[in-house]
Amino acid sequence: MSESTGTGEAGTHVDRFSVPVDTRAPGGTTNAYVIGTDETLLVDPAARTDTLDTVVREKVADHVAVTHAHPDHVGAVAAYAAETDATVWARRGYEDRFVDATGVEPDRTFVAGDRVGPATAVELPGHAPDGVGFETRNGVVCGDVAVAEGSVVVAAPEGDMRAYLTALRRLHARDPPALFPGHGPRIDDPQGVCARLIDHRLARERAVLAAVRGGATDLDEVLEAAYEKDLTGVRDLARATVRAHVEKLAYERRVRWEASTGTVEAAGE
Repeated sequence: MSESTGTGEAGTHVDRFSVPVDTRAPGGTTNAYVIGTDETLLVDPAARTDTLDTVVREKVADHVAVTHAHPDHVGAVAAYAAETDATVWARRGYEDRFVDATGVEPDRTFVAGDRVGPATAVELPGHAPDGVGFETRNGVVCGDVAVAEGSVVVAAPEGDMRAYLTALRRLHARDPPALFPGHGPRIDDPQGVCARLIDHRLARERAVLAAVRGGATDLDEVLEAAYEKDLTGVRDLARATVRAHVEKLAYERRVRWEASTGTVEAAGE
């Protein structure tokens, strides 16, 4: 499946390709993107497909980068890097993480604000420590920061809930024309979706805090009290997200969290 944005005179073309991949995201696919026309950036080539092979061959990828180095976003980086003369980029400070995930040494590194081919890097950590977006005049390719429906896993110890909420607020403030997420369809109401995801996380935070104040003393007890839905198949992800909430609350001194024992208790008022 592929999808192309419309482009005005000042726009930068963004094409989406839904790639089947081993992922626990709904739908079992990750979105790869090709940004630009005269100069192109391939983002998140999760796996090879005939369609993506054709596009990369015809458009001649000039640059390759990823929004973050999770396995379901990087599977074809090595193949396309080997078959093209593309410049391979990694976020500065996370080169080792990139190499471990992709098997490829980056040609160049970037920080937020740098141009990466036809796009500009935007710092969006939280879901992953190396999370970034790639901004064009048509919108931001945002990785796993936002989804059109549902919510995003922020799985501690790698996931950071404070950073994730900051990333959502950053996108809300930028108010781009669209968001191009790592999974699912294009988001045409970025501010509305970011606000929904912020509200969802803060509601879950209140439930987690209430559980601790109600006597829950470890993550499993907090999980049982804070979630009212069936967690079959995703319990481990929900538990890791609860830990990310607890770590945020501990940083704010609203709970006491002992990582070595996995115990949590309410902080004194």
